[in-house]
Amino acid sequence: MKKLVQKTIVIVGPTASGKSDLAIALAKKYGGEVISADSRQVYRGMNIGTGKVLRDKFTKHSQSTEESSKNMYFSEGIRHHLIDVASPKRTYNVTHFIRDTKKAITHIRKRGKVPIICGGTGFWIQSFIDGGGFPLVKPDVKLRTKLGKLSAEELFDVLRKQDPKRAETIDKKNKVRLIRALEIISVLGKVPPVPTIRNSKFEIRNSFLIIALCPPQEILHKNIAVRLEKRLKQGMVTEVETLRAEGISWKRLESFGLEYKYVALFLQKK
Repeated sequence: MKKLVQKTIVIVGPTASGKSDLAIALAKKYGGEVISADSRQVYRGMNIGTGKVLRDKFTKHSQSTEESSKNMYFSEGIRHHLIDVASPKRTYNVTHFIRDTKKAITHIRKRGKVPIICGGTGFWIQSFIDGGGFPLVKPDVKLRTKLGKLSAEELFDVLRKQDPKRAETIDKKNKVRLIRALEIISVLGKVPPVPTIRNSKFEIRNSFLIIALCPPQEILHKNIAVRLEKRLKQGMVTEVETLRAEGISWKRLESFGLEYKYVALFLQKK
């Protein structure tokens, strides 16, 4: 028990594998708080399609000096971090996640609690565990618009000329990462390498207990089908319509992938 609470618990696994339920169960048993590592749950107004845990309507939680209690997110009495922290009109990326997760873990430890990272987005979790040496380069809307007109193949050719080392490791079919790499290069000249060792004081003080959920494929497929039907009944289409009415573009909605992409295409009759 003592060794467990000294670690940061990390729960990973495929979609619909029960990560959130396990995170809450462990938090209740060992006195923990959950840090969401889902790249879409950070956005406000995206509740059904991202599968956010149900927020408590009213709980008697103690006040916190770090923020107003009304901004805290609790589910089943367990505090959750990095849910509803950004507008879907803005980009929240892995750099922001690493920065905010470090802050959250520090605050959780100060309260004598166990940090439980639950994801979600595997790239974010792996980047955090590996050291998180990502540059804080602000998004360049004009550059992104310009680069967005190029194909993944064309973007990769540009990257290969400007930063051959980054080109060797990047997913050459992923336009989002290709554009981000070129954006960083436009400011720094190259993409700094991600540290392969945990060389910061923060990482040395925090070891990880990684729990990987691996249900059989047939169970996953069944869970996904049940979940999709449930989300549609809960109002998934209405949620997308509301986001659109609040000024979120069709392109942005489609970029969120999965349910948001297909509902957006459905509403556009594509």
